[in-house]
Amino acid sequence: MAARSIVTTRDWDAGAGRLTRHERVEFSGLDLCETDLQGVEFDGCTFRDARFNCSQQADVAYLNCTFVNCNFFDATLANCKTVGSHFERCTFDITTVDGGDWSFTSLIRADLSSATLTGVRMREADLTGAKLTDGIVRDCDLSGATLTAADLTGCDLRGSDLSALNPTETAIRNAVITVEQAVTVAMSLGLQIRD
Repeated sequence: MAARSIVTTRDWDAGAGRLTRHERVEFSGLDLCETDLQGVEFDGCTFRDARFNCSQQADVAYLNCTFVNCNFFDATLANCKTVGSHFERCTFDITTVDGGDWSFTSLIRADLSSATLTGVRMREADLTGAKLTDGIVRDCDLSGATLTAADLTGCDLRGSDLSALNPTETAIRNAVITVEQAVTVAMSLGLQIRD
């Protein structure tokens, strides 16, 4: 579905940034560096070449949005939603995601190795080929997530739901998990656990 309008940084500063809801808007080259966003909803929007560097976002909803070549360097997203959204060629260097719902979000081949995700609902998220080497994914709901060819080497996964993890399809060497999670992984390999 085509965008209803195109918004640039100039438009955002001129008044679009005061709106609390945006539907089917294309944001082109939007500069939101060091911006505080709270309680804003974006529905079916497209962000191209947007910069969210060092932004502080709380209770922001990106529903069924598309992000292309966007930068989230040192951004903090607290209790935000990205349900059904798609990220393509985006960077997440030292990004912090605290809580929120990222279910059905596509992060194919995303580099999340320096990102910190805690308490995030990521049900059926697509992390195919994603790089989470030495990253932090604590207490996240990854049930039904696609982890094929993802690299979780050295990743701190403690408290996260690993029921969708297939160790034969995902790199997990030196990943940090709890004893309970180890049982889940062993069972996914068809092992019988006995006293």
